[in-house]
Amino acid sequence: MIRWGILSTGKIARAFAAALKTIPDAKLLAVGSRHRVTADEFAINFDLPRAYDSYAALVADPDVDIVYVGTPHPLHAENALMCLQAGKHVLCEKPFAMNATQARAMIDLAREKRLFLMEAMWTRFIPAVKHAKALIDQGVIGKVWMMSGAFCFRALFNPKGRLFAPELGGGSLLDVGVYLLSFASWLFGKPVRIQSAARLGSTGVDEHAVMQLVYEGGELAALTSAVRLKMPIEVLLAGTEGYLTLHEPFYKTNRFTITPVEGEPQTYTVPYEGNGYQFQAMEVMRCLREGLLESPVMPLDETLQIMQTMDAIRAQWGLTYPNE
Repeated sequence: MIRWGILSTGKIARAFAAALKTIPDAKLLAVGSRHRVTADEFAINFDLPRAYDSYAALVADPDVDIVYVGTPHPLHAENALMCLQAGKHVLCEKPFAMNATQARAMIDLAREKRLFLMEAMWTRFIPAVKHAKALIDQGVIGKVWMMSGAFCFRALFNPKGRLFAPELGGGSLLDVGVYLLSFASWLFGKPVRIQSAARLGSTGVDEHAVMQLVYEGGELAALTSAVRLKMPIEVLLAGTEGYLTLHEPFYKTNRFTITPVEGEPQTYTVPYEGNGYQFQAMEVMRCLREGLLESPVMPLDETLQIMQTMDAIRAQWGLTYPNE
């Protein structure tokens, strides 16, 4: 039994808690909040035996094996470092940090203390996505040369909300663009050339953006992210023998289609129960039981590289956050 603590009581923390409850060998032991009322309410809702009214009290619990950090973007580094300093393994919500400097500090401390650390890029562990990636690696569509993808949705404008406030790491890049960049990295590695543009809205964050990346082998990615425009949330991968479409919403899909150059399209359906967050937790638990300090599916050096890529993209836009 691996005993989890959850740091935060927000929407994504609730989704992760619900997923953990479906894993027989996971024990959801404790929650930490900045307020007693929200900690107690969370504990009652998810049947947790322990509720703490501070993050520090949660990480001081000697019975907690690993902490899931589900706080807003700007707090990820601070909270993860606190957990690591307390000797806890950490699963940190995406984006891993606000920038590569913070990400490197988190990774360095985890390695120094020999603790497990992983970015919670749950898409890589969704069954249909894993199956599609395995078929790609087997050459089902030949050599993959191009990726196009969009993660665009329309949110109501709220200048103080997390999607639009610069001090909360607002904008499309950190919220949804990271999914696309991570997927492209999973396929092609580190980009060697980046060309991007964004529309910075009235609050100064990227409301929509386009990113074109070139990789060492000559592969190309054309990616679009937005928080004020809606588009199909799909990914298309083009290879020499056909193309593969991860259907909407690609980041948690249960369906993809392979369309060969010659022949009929074939759609694969890989259903799963629950909200999908359980699969990354199961990977974390597998790694802990095997004594691994990072996941081979979402390794720390790659997380750092993706953060560096996002830093380079933001530099092209002239976008910095107040708390960097």
